Amino acid sequence: MVEVTDPAIGATPPPAPTTLGELRGSGAVFRPVKAEIRANLLARLGRGEPSLPGMVGFEDTVLPEVERALIAGHDLVLLGERGQGKTRLIRTLVGLLDEWTPVLVGSELNEHPLHPISVWAHRQIAEHGDATPVGWLHRSDRFGEKLATPDTSVGDLIGDVDPIKVAEGRTLGDPETVHYGLVPRTNRGVFSINELPDLAERIQVALLNVLEERDIQIRGYRVRLPLDLLLVASANPEDYTNRGRIITPLKDRFGAEVRTHYPIELADEIRLLHQEAQTSWAGRDGDGAPFERPLVPEHLVEIIARFTRLVRESSHVDQRSGVSARFAIAGLETVAASAVRRAAIAGETRPVARVVDLPSVVPASRGKVEFADAGSDPDDDRELEVLEHLLRQATAQTFRARCAGLDLTGLQEHFTGGETVESGELVPAPALLGQLGTIPKLAELLGRLGVPEGEQSAEQAAAAVEFALEGLYLTRRLAKDSDGGRTVYGA
Repeated sequence: MVEVTDPAIGATPPPAPTTLGELRGSGAVFRPVKAEIRANLLARLGRGEPSLPGMVGFEDTVLPEVERALIAGHDLVLLGERGQGKTRLIRTLVGLLDEWTPVLVGSELNEHPLHPISVWAHRQIAEHGDATPVGWLHRSDRFGEKLATPDTSVGDLIGDVDPIKVAEGRTLGDPETVHYGLVPRTNRGVFSINELPDLAERIQVALLNVLEERDIQIRGYRVRLPLDLLLVASANPEDYTNRGRIITPLKDRFGAEVRTHYPIELADEIRLLHQEAQTSWAGRDGDGAPFERPLVPEHLVEIIARFTRLVRESSHVDQRSGVSARFAIAGLETVAASAVRRAAIAGETRPVARVVDLPSVVPASRGKVEFADAGSDPDDDRELEVLEHLLRQATAQTFRARCAGLDLTGLQEHFTGGETVESGELVPAPALLGQLGTIPKLAELLGRLGVPEGEQSAEQAAAAVEFALEGLYLTRRLAKDSDGGRTVYGA
């Protein structure tokens, strides 16, 4: 399902004019799509608002380039590795269109009543004059998208002869026997071609006129449709150079090429996770009883973010393919799901994710990483070992960053007499805390991990204590024995 910024649901009502005469009387004027986008973009910038809301980590790098391209009226190519937000950025461009725009009722090409381009539209206006019916199109309906695949045809993008219209008795040379493709049907909107290099070169040729002359050519028809749209394409650098290519004349017709990137700062990685991960589900279990929304503490979100960055930087991972933001998002969602599963089985009051939920991320995310030194065996355990090592490293980094200078000797001294603490993915919070008794400076630990004093619960305390235990183990101050879903900490 395609989601675009500012959907029609909850939109303001459309303007009042319903005929061509009323539209003229209202003082409406025709404005090309690129002029529309330019004006709305400049208005946002002038008000100090984000130009493309929701684009995290691009504020000082990608967005200025995109803004300059839009102000210049350029079609553009977004070039970047998978999962860098290219498609999200393209769909967000729809928010720069006017909320409502007038169209001729029944037009396949979303034609502006004051700027008809088809034979059908001119005939409608000639027949009905000022009584020509006018409708209103919301900006969420002015977006077209096509994933470039080897089987994509010129007919899919541009159009072809409609045999049904010919069978109805119209002559073969009649422009109205044409069935328009996706591009002309997105006239007066934004059209996106994802993974453009995968489009066969002979199909790319069909886009040359769209980008330069702003019209289309269909077979041998003498039809000229001056299209009005913004064309945006995306490409992966690896595909761009190896698997496929953008033909030189087409590349020359794009006004701008913009390189995207993964979040540069850790804070941006965390912001992106909070924005995109779906971890706030609530509902009812099989018996109809409601279950609370899961809580993923901030220190676990940071671990997932650091883990993702370490995987991207690892020499074992194929740098050309990259590590998608979806890797981190899926990881965080898996951790939240693990907490919900424990709460349902062990009867916890509220699902709160803990360190013991982190190992579930490794097998779930393995398919999202391409290893540079992968062997012929698809079940090679070395890949799992690499991911497990990087996850431990991310946990240790987060522990040092969040608990530096914190006095944990009281917690460590619990183990001096040979005591152990058993945890596991199905061990509930009260059972974990009950093994420790009174925990020295627990409030200080919770405060350091961002748990407000009035919101502390047994589940949150268990999450904090388990993080501290894991940190003490990773900094060689405790021992740990893990066997499947069972974990035992000791001196």
